[in-house]
Amino acid sequence: MTTAQAAHIEEVFRKERQSLFSFIRKRISDVAEAEDILQDVFYQFASGYQSIESMDKATSWLFQVARNKIIDRYRKKKTESIPATAWLSTNSDDDTPLMLQDILPDFGNSPEDTYSKNLIWTTIQNALEVMPADQREVFIWHELEDKSFKEISEQTGVGVNTLLSKKRYAILFLRKKLLELYNEL
Repeated sequence: MTTAQAAHIEEVFRKERQSLFSFIRKRISDVAEAEDILQDVFYQFASGYQSIESMDKATSWLFQVARNKIIDRYRKKKTESIPATAWLSTNSDDDTPLMLQDILPDFGNSPEDTYSKNLIWTTIQNALEVMPADQREVFIWHELEDKSFKEISEQTGVGVNTLLSKKRYAILFLRKKLLELYNEL
Protein backbone atom coordinates (compact mmCIF):
# COMPACT_ATOMS: atom_id res chain seq x y z
CA MET A 1 0.00 0.00 0.00
CA THR A 2 1.37 3.38 -0.97
CA THR A 3 1.55 6.41 1.29
CA ALA A 4 -1.11 8.14 -0.85
CA GLN A 5 -3.47 5.18 -0.45
CA ALA A 6 -2.92 5.11 3.31
CA ALA A 7 -3.59 8.85 3.46
CA HIS A 8 -6.81 8.41 1.45
CA ILE A 9 -7.98 5.61 3.75
CA GLU A 10 -7.31 7.83 6.75
CA GLU A 11 -9.19 10.72 5.09
CA VAL A 12 -12.21 8.50 4.38
CA PHE A 13 -12.09 7.25 7.97
CA ARG A 14 -12.10 10.81 9.37
CA LYS A 15 -14.83 11.95 7.00
CA GLU A 16 -17.21 9.00 7.34
CA ARG A 17 -16.56 7.73 10.88
CA GLN A 18 -19.22 9.75 12.71
CA SER A 19 -22.04 9.28 10.19
CA LEU A 20 -21.25 5.58 9.86
CA PHE A 21 -21.17 5.15 13.64
CA SER A 22 -24.52 6.99 13.94
CA PHE A 23 -25.95 4.71 11.27
CA ILE A 24 -24.79 1.63 13.18
CA ARG A 25 -25.96 2.97 16.57
CA LYS A 26 -29.50 3.46 15.24
CA ARG A 27 -29.60 -0.28 14.66
CA ILE A 28 -27.39 -1.62 17.46
CA SER A 29 -28.18 -0.51 21.01
CA ASP A 30 -24.95 -1.74 22.59
CA VAL A 31 -22.17 0.86 22.17
CA ALA A 32 -19.36 -1.71 22.38
CA GLU A 33 -20.96 -3.89 19.67
CA ALA A 34 -21.53 -0.84 17.48
CA GLU A 35 -17.87 0.12 17.86
CA ASP A 36 -16.82 -3.44 17.01
CA ILE A 37 -18.91 -3.33 13.84
CA LEU A 38 -17.46 0.07 12.93
CA GLN A 39 -13.94 -1.27 13.43
CA ASP A 40 -14.73 -4.33 11.29
CA VAL A 41 -16.12 -2.13 8.53
CA PHE A 42 -13.01 0.03 8.39
CA TYR A 43 -10.75 -3.01 8.59
CA GLN A 44 -12.54 -4.45 5.55
CA PHE A 45 -12.27 -1.06 3.84
CA ALA A 46 -8.51 -0.93 4.38
CA SER A 47 -8.14 -4.56 3.28
CA GLY A 48 -10.25 -4.17 0.16
CA TYR A 49 -9.20 -0.62 -0.70
CA GLN A 50 -7.73 -1.60 -4.08
CA SER A 51 -11.14 -2.71 -5.42
CA ILE A 52 -13.02 0.51 -4.57
CA GLU A 53 -12.85 2.91 -7.51
CA SER A 54 -13.91 6.32 -6.17
CA MET A 55 -14.84 8.24 -3.05
CA ASP A 56 -18.54 8.11 -4.05
CA LYS A 57 -18.35 4.35 -4.21
CA ALA A 58 -16.30 4.19 -1.00
CA THR A 59 -19.08 5.83 0.99
CA SER A 60 -21.76 3.54 -0.45
CA TRP A 61 -19.47 0.58 0.07
CA LEU A 62 -18.89 1.47 3.74
CA PHE A 63 -22.61 1.73 4.47
CA GLN A 64 -23.35 -1.51 2.63
CA VAL A 65 -20.69 -3.38 4.60
CA ALA A 66 -22.11 -1.90 7.82
CA ARG A 67 -25.62 -3.09 6.84
CA ASN A 68 -24.27 -6.56 6.14
CA LYS A 69 -22.41 -6.67 9.46
CA ILE A 70 -25.57 -5.62 11.32
CA ILE A 71 -27.61 -8.29 9.53
CA ASP A 72 -24.96 -10.89 10.35
CA ARG A 73 -25.06 -9.83 14.00
CA TYR A 74 -28.84 -10.32 14.15
CA ARG A 75 -28.58 -13.68 12.43
CA LYS A 76 -26.03 -14.87 14.99
CA LYS A 77 -28.17 -13.76 17.91
CA LYS A 78 -31.14 -16.06 17.59
CA THR A 79 -32.52 -14.91 20.94
CA GLU A 80 -33.11 -11.39 19.62
CA SER A 81 -35.57 -10.88 16.82
CA ILE A 82 -36.02 -8.17 14.23
CA PRO A 83 -39.63 -7.06 13.69
CA ALA A 84 -41.08 -8.23 10.36
CA THR A 85 -41.49 -4.64 9.17
CA ALA A 86 -38.00 -3.48 10.13
CA TRP A 87 -36.95 -3.48 6.47
CA LEU A 88 -39.81 -1.11 5.66
CA SER A 89 -39.17 1.45 8.37
CA THR A 90 -38.35 4.96 7.28
CA ASN A 91 -35.37 6.69 8.79
CA SER A 92 -36.00 10.17 7.45
CA ASP A 93 -33.56 11.63 9.97
CA ASP A 94 -30.79 9.36 8.67
CA ASP A 95 -28.19 11.20 6.58
CA THR A 96 -27.07 8.07 4.76
CA PRO A 97 -27.93 7.56 1.11
CA LEU A 98 -31.01 5.41 0.71
CA MET A 99 -30.50 2.31 -1.38
CA LEU A 100 -32.89 -0.26 -2.80
CA GLN A 101 -31.43 -2.98 -0.58
CA ASP A 102 -32.45 -0.84 2.44
CA ILE A 103 -36.10 -1.56 1.72
CA LEU A 104 -35.87 -5.18 0.64
CA PRO A 105 -35.90 -8.11 3.06
CA ASP A 106 -33.20 -10.74 2.98
CA PHE A 107 -34.73 -13.92 1.55
CA GLY A 108 -33.58 -17.48 1.32
CA ASN A 109 -34.27 -19.90 -1.53
CA SER A 110 -37.44 -21.65 -0.39
CA PRO A 111 -40.51 -21.68 -2.68
CA GLU A 112 -42.22 -19.18 -0.35
CA ASP A 113 -39.20 -16.87 -0.55
CA THR A 114 -39.14 -17.11 -4.35
CA TYR A 115 -42.83 -16.23 -4.48
CA SER A 116 -42.29 -13.28 -2.13
CA LYS A 117 -39.33 -12.02 -4.19
CA ASN A 118 -41.40 -12.17 -7.38
CA LEU A 119 -44.29 -10.38 -5.70
CA ILE A 120 -41.97 -7.64 -4.41
CA TRP A 121 -40.31 -7.16 -7.81
CA THR A 122 -43.72 -6.94 -9.49
CA THR A 123 -44.71 -4.29 -6.95
CA ILE A 124 -41.48 -2.38 -7.60
CA GLN A 125 -42.00 -2.54 -11.38
CA ASN A 126 -45.58 -1.30 -11.02
CA ALA A 127 -44.44 1.48 -8.68
CA LEU A 128 -41.75 2.56 -11.15
CA GLU A 129 -44.42 2.94 -13.84
CA VAL A 130 -46.38 5.47 -11.77
CA MET A 131 -43.41 7.18 -10.11
CA PRO A 132 -42.58 10.71 -11.33
CA ALA A 133 -40.27 10.41 -14.35
CA ASP A 134 -37.36 12.40 -12.88
CA GLN A 135 -37.30 10.23 -9.74
CA ARG A 136 -37.64 7.03 -11.75
CA GLU A 137 -34.74 7.97 -14.05
CA VAL A 138 -32.39 8.78 -11.16
CA PHE A 139 -33.42 5.58 -9.38
CA ILE A 140 -32.83 3.41 -12.46
CA TRP A 141 -29.51 5.05 -13.31
CA HIS A 142 -28.15 4.76 -9.78
CA GLU A 143 -29.65 1.47 -8.57
CA LEU A 144 -30.00 -0.62 -11.70
CA GLU A 145 -27.33 0.80 -14.02
CA ASP A 146 -24.88 1.41 -11.15
CA LYS A 147 -24.02 4.96 -12.22
CA SER A 148 -22.58 7.28 -9.61
CA PHE A 149 -24.36 10.52 -8.79
CA LYS A 150 -21.37 12.37 -10.23
CA GLU A 151 -21.78 10.54 -13.56
CA ILE A 152 -25.51 11.23 -13.61
CA SER A 153 -24.88 14.90 -12.79
CA GLU A 154 -22.38 15.22 -15.64
CA GLN A 155 -24.79 13.48 -18.02
CA THR A 156 -27.88 15.52 -17.09
CA GLY A 157 -26.50 18.82 -15.81
CA VAL A 158 -28.48 18.37 -12.57
CA GLY A 159 -26.63 18.93 -9.29
CA VAL A 160 -25.62 15.96 -7.14
CA ASN A 161 -27.69 17.17 -4.16
CA THR A 162 -30.79 17.42 -6.35
CA LEU A 163 -30.14 13.91 -7.65
CA LEU A 164 -29.74 12.61 -4.09
CA SER A 165 -33.06 14.21 -3.18
CA LYS A 166 -34.83 12.68 -6.18
CA LYS A 167 -33.38 9.27 -5.35
CA ARG A 168 -34.52 9.62 -1.73
CA TYR A 169 -38.08 10.44 -2.85
CA ALA A 170 -38.03 7.44 -5.18
CA ILE A 171 -36.97 5.10 -2.37
CA LEU A 172 -39.58 6.55 -0.01
CA PHE A 173 -42.21 6.08 -2.73
CA LEU A 174 -41.16 2.44 -3.13
CA ARG A 175 -41.22 1.93 0.63
CA LYS A 176 -44.81 3.17 0.73
CA LYS A 177 -45.82 0.78 -2.06
CA LEU A 178 -44.04 -2.14 -0.39
CA LEU A 179 -45.66 -1.31 2.94
CA GLU A 180 -49.04 -1.45 1.21
CA LEU A 181 -48.07 -4.89 -0.15
CA TYR A 182 -46.98 -6.02 3.29
CA ASN A 183 -50.25 -4.86 4.84
CA GLU A 184 -52.22 -6.73 2.18
CA LEU A 185 -50.35 -9.93 2.98
